[in-house]
Amino acid sequence: MMTMTRGLLISIGQHSDRGRKPVNQDFHGILIPEEPLLSLKGIAAVLADGISSSTVSQIASESAVKSFLMDYYCTSESWTVKTSARRVLDATNSWLHAQTRKSQYAYDRDKGYVCTLSAMVIKATTAHIFHVGDCRIYRVAGKALEQLTDDHRIIVSSEQTYLGRALGINPQLEIDYQTVEIEAGDTFILATDGAYEFVDQRFITSAIAEHAAELDGAAKAIVDEAYRRGSDDNITVQILRVDAVPQRDSAGIFNQTFELPLPALPEPRAMFDGYRIVREIHGSSRSHIYLAVDAETEGPVALKLPSIDLRDNAAYLKRFLMEEWIARRIDSPHVLKPMSQSRRRSYLYVATEFIEGQTLRQWMLDNPRPDLETVRGIVEQIATGLRAFHRMEMLHQDLRPDNVLIDKTGTAKIIDFGSVRVAGVAEAAPKSADEEILGTVQYTAPEYFLGEGGSPRSDMFSLAAICYHMLTGHLPYGAQLAKIRGRSDAWKLRYRPAIDAERGIPGWIDGALRKALHPDPYKRHEDLSEFVFELRNPNPAYLATRTTPLLERNPLLFWKLTTAILACAVITLLAVLRLR
Repeated sequence: MMTMTRGLLISIGQHSDRGRKPVNQDFHGILIPEEPLLSLKGIAAVLADGISSSTVSQIASESAVKSFLMDYYCTSESWTVKTSARRVLDATNSWLHAQTRKSQYAYDRDKGYVCTLSAMVIKATTAHIFHVGDCRIYRVAGKALEQLTDDHRIIVSSEQTYLGRALGINPQLEIDYQTVEIEAGDTFILATDGAYEFVDQRFITSAIAEHAAELDGAAKAIVDEAYRRGSDDNITVQILRVDAVPQRDSAGIFNQTFELPLPALPEPRAMFDGYRIVREIHGSSRSHIYLAVDAETEGPVALKLPSIDLRDNAAYLKRFLMEEWIARRIDSPHVLKPMSQSRRRSYLYVATEFIEGQTLRQWMLDNPRPDLETVRGIVEQIATGLRAFHRMEMLHQDLRPDNVLIDKTGTAKIIDFGSVRVAGVAEAAPKSADEEILGTVQYTAPEYFLGEGGSPRSDMFSLAAICYHMLTGHLPYGAQLAKIRGRSDAWKLRYRPAIDAERGIPGWIDGALRKALHPDPYKRHEDLSEFVFELRNPNPAYLATRTTPLLERNPLLFWKLTTAILACAVITLLAVLRLR
């Protein structure tokens, strides 16, 4: 069996037999979805082996395989393979364990709903391997096999062994995970112990070579040989051969949209794809945004069109294509909502809800000295929106006052998703050694300048910088962030304390900001909720009285005094030398 998409070509073969046992407790399956899931989620192959001491473990192995193949593809498309598979396997393990606890085998786990499991997900140019138990995954290396998994089997003696780990045996699941880069020609084998304990590697590789055109025949030949050599267990073999690998290109996920023509900038009162243009709301080198009215519903909408200046920039267009895809996967009252698409689109653009209000940047200009409670309220709303991104394994990466709208009710909404990093899509995209910093320098976390990539703590840094700016009227590091060229520059950053008696900023608020704005992401708060909590609840660690260093309180005076002391030392030294 073969499947191909945009350069990905995989041949598949599989066979299973109950062997000399009355019931086949093995279960296996491979699922190849249609696009766009094929690019976003990959191809999944799963093998489970029930344990012989249980009369119901065939139910466990069947449930485990079916739930993985069905539920994995129902997880968020924005999640990584690891996150998606782990969520599914954890849920399956909990269900199997609960079934045992409710059964007559509640106190004899070896007779309950237990099985081993090995799974492989091939996405783009990477194979993701998940393993618990004693099934095995091999990669063919010439006429030998490279074992990629470790057997979770405890050896008591030459005649007695038992499983150290299995699916459903404990409330919590400990599962091995690894990734393997794949190339055209790579062949992988998933096998139960009823196969690999009885057939030597040379026979397996020879069978695959002999049945290269039809791998089901190779799998059957291996199973038959294991039976002939005396296998007393169920026997299952799966074979996956990578005949060609795809190009790592996230834009391919959006091929249909990518083919849409780029629109000309419309004039007021003109009709544009079923919308009546009212006026331009915002225009910049990055995009053009118009207020329009839907001709069918008479409701207001905002239309975002690609920048005229960047239409020849392929990377920019890919990010533009991602914006609506991202927006449709975020559900939060504090994130801009896309309009439902009920008719065929003629051009490349994004239609979103229209928010009557102003950017946070304009709000800050209109309210240069906001009270602490107002600032806290805005920060909490933005944090709620950010958490919606983080739950989907997305990073905003360009949080700044211009990308937050405040409507007439005082509700804050995060807008502009052009810099958002989606972990699940990034797995299929090329990695550049010199990736562009997409955020605005003044609010961007230092780790981006070091080429280390971001994390939810990076978005926290940006949010804390906005909070600091609203409270003090300036930025915590001034223009220092733009000068970072290496790690030593990051450690030289000097935080300007936010304590201000006139503005009513207490020391414990400054302590929370100082921590969230630390140059080292691992020294910031672990989660956004912790930072938001500390903006309302004094952390005892920040209440201790401490003297702020003169360098932080008054850098100019510090350097003047340092220069004066050095001058005195030089004069004294010269006087001593003259006396000699």
